[in-house]
Amino acid sequence: MKIAAIQYRPPKGCPDRARAQLVGHFTVAAQAGAKLIVAPEMATSGYVWPSAEALMPHTEVANGATFAALSPIAVQHGAWIVCGFAERDGSALFNAAMVISPAGTLVTSYRKCLLYVADTPWAQAGEQRVIVDLGAPGWMVPAICMDLNDDGLIAMLRQRQPRFLAFCTNWVQEGVDPFEYWQRRVAGWQGWFIAANSWGEDSGTCFTGLSTIVGPNGQGLVRAPAVGDWVLIANVDDRSAPSRCLSLD
Repeated sequence: MKIAAIQYRPPKGCPDRARAQLVGHFTVAAQAGAKLIVAPEMATSGYVWPSAEALMPHTEVANGATFAALSPIAVQHGAWIVCGFAERDGSALFNAAMVISPAGTLVTSYRKCLLYVADTPWAQAGEQRVIVDLGAPGWMVPAICMDLNDDGLIAMLRQRQPRFLAFCTNWVQEGVDPFEYWQRRVAGWQGWFIAANSWGEDSGTCFTGLSTIVGPNGQGLVRAPAVGDWVLIANVDDRSAPSRCLSLD
């Protein structure tokens, strides 16, 4: 089984254009054989917003336009899709990640539980962690960026030992490579870490890029550069198979 992480910088406040680009990126990953494909946090809108009012025009319901655009790819290629987006539920907004099954159904919309300072002007926190049964490939937990700092998530990974962590992120550039920190946080969990990150600048905030797929015990590592849109591909059943990093630019 192949898995994929999409590194992507969305056009700020242009969800229609972002969806069209994401369709292309997910298609590249699926055509490369990936059966679990993860895209970044807030991949349809950009991340940094001063208020709920400013973000509201770029939000959508969980089974809205992004789901409608990505569901056919899941069906055509028999792939699981995880994609970050800004979810609207009535007047409440959430930093969320949709999970689409190979049958094209919306399995869940996971809502970020541990908010970062950039979320607090507009987002409400999610209240429930999610574990998804992928069938034969095993179990998958979706998580979003700051969630990795939540000891509750780490305890869940260690106790349940899901095979995959689908990590949608906008990891902020702090002058250090985040990989060692990510590795320390998931110590004690024996699964595949799929970190799909953004890159570049959003309203003065810079993101690291360096999207990563790494297997149990640090095996099977493949990484993207710090800039540019990329698709990372790794084979979880044959670790001797070469991993790939495909440019989308």
